[in-house]
Amino acid sequence: MTYGYIGTMKTRPGKRDDVVAILLSGARSLRELGCESYVVSRAADDPDTIVVMEVWQSKDHHDASLRLPEAKEAIAAAMPMLTGEFSGRELAVAGGLGVGD
Repeated sequence: MTYGYIGTMKTRPGKRDDVVAILLSGARSLRELGCESYVVSRAADDPDTIVVMEVWQSKDHHDASLRLPEAKEAIAAAMPMLTGEFSGRELAVAGGLGVGD
């Protein structure tokens, strides 16, 4: 089963673009780790909210990516710029454009 995740995070005022840059800094290497889609977006209705949408070959692939040293470093760099307000939802991806191509 393909694993999906949609999450939001709130940044401290004026820090959203800095966090977006951190989230995108390692995106190119995710495909080799089992990631099929990784999209980082700025919420159109809130200047301090980021939405991340991910599709992975499996939950195990996703979880393994979070244990990598570079992922831990990115999380540590972003955390001081976040408010602690997070939401997330795990998904069982049924298909779609760009998924499994």
